[in-house]
Amino acid sequence: MADKFLSLLGMARKANRVVLGLDKAVNTIRGGTAQAAIYACDLSDKTKKELQFAAAGRPVRLLNTAYTILQLSAAVGCKTGVVTVTDAGFANRLVSLYNSDAVSI
Repeated sequence: MADKFLSLLGMARKANRVVLGLDKAVNTIRGGTAQAAIYACDLSDKTKKELQFAAAGRPVRLLNTAYTILQLSAAVGCKTGVVTVTDAGFANRLVSLYNSDAVSI
């Protein structure tokens, strides 16, 4: 796992600063503790729409990555297509990497 984005995501998981799965992500977003929500490119349209609906009007950044569910799952150690970051520092760095083309596979 040489990719900086996935490595940082794994580090955030080890620091217990992420929430895994759609239902928990939606609850975290609605609760106001989510800083960023990262989702896989091969997520179903229904799931993407539900995540976008939950984030509408809330200060959470949605990152539609080029990673598959398997790649995100390998980074966090649990099968999931949605990873929500609750720590501002991790979220800011992940958004920075996302915007700097470091996410390209």
